[in-house]
Amino acid sequence: MIPARFAHAVFGLIMSGLMSCIVTGIATAKAVGFGPSTFGDWMASWAFCWPIAFAVILTLGPTVKRMVEGWVRPQD
Repeated sequence: MIPARFAHAVFGLIMSGLMSCIVTGIATAKAVGFGPSTFGDWMASWAFCWPIAFAVILTLGPTVKRMVEGWVRPQD
């Protein structure tokens, strides 16, 4: 089991992986179409983008969370 203090990082790793996979897949298919090299192009793009997405989530996630908490009214 992973210690709770790493929850933000684990969340960021999973979320950035899923989101970057989906977005790069769509962008790759739109840019190059579907063909024999599409999957390889997609995986190369994903491998490049995932670490960037992970770093962005880790650094900007707390700020975005605070912004949302300021905009949303607590439940009664």
